[in-house]
Amino acid sequence: MAGLFSVEGKTVLVTGGSRGIGLMIARGFVEAGARVIVSSRKAEVCAEVADQLSQLGHCEAIPADLSSDAGAARLAADVLRRGPALDVLVNNAGATWGAPLEAYPESAFDKLWAVNVKAVFRLTTALLPALRASASADDPARVINIGSIDGIRVPWMEVYAYSATKAAVHMLTRSLAHQLAPEHITVNAIAPGPFESKMMAFALDDPASRATIEHQVPLGRIGRPDDMAGAAIYLASRAGSYLTGAVIPVDGGITTHG
Repeated sequence: MAGLFSVEGKTVLVTGGSRGIGLMIARGFVEAGARVIVSSRKAEVCAEVADQLSQLGHCEAIPADLSSDAGAARLAADVLRRGPALDVLVNNAGATWGAPLEAYPESAFDKLWAVNVKAVFRLTTALLPALRASASADDPARVINIGSIDGIRVPWMEVYAYSATKAAVHMLTRSLAHQLAPEHITVNAIAPGPFESKMMAFALDDPASRATIEHQVPLGRIGRPDDMAGAAIYLASRAGSYLTGAVIPVDGGITTHG
């Protein structure tokens, strides 16, 4: 059992790694001994986070805007320049949009499709040479996509494009898993429930709203950083090497409601 959950020495790229769920995952990998690259749209924030995490282990920053194909291509090229192999790709960068049904704009679908779905596909395919260079039968390369429980069950809020694109991420995960399994690259998704993040701040910063959400979680609490980091580390470690095509709800039991 020694080393079953070890990710020490692995090279990990976390997109959207400067805040929220991405930062939870990046910090967890750094503290577990991985060599982490964090990427986010704002270069200054990305660099600050990398400096902070470097006090705990190895972390560097590559800023990138993944809302376009060109941005994904540039990030992949920058990663490949730093080394030929990538052990773990965490596709976490994403966006949301809430509005009433009849006021919901078409532009929301365009923006969220580009960031939440196309960027996952384009970055994964662009980094296939690095993932292939790392992959082996005993220790596959790993792709971890961050979906959402809003892509599994009807969300509490009116986030039509968000829930649709996260459901697409889950199906894309399964499709890529099937395609890449013969090359010893696993592809899985984590579907988070409520966690402390900018995306959830409008609800969790209000005590009454927070209490309502906690009441709807069977385990009775908001997710903690270790909950998210633990799931990602499991998927990236030897313990998760035989799992591919899975969508894992990390939600305190919310999806047990159906």
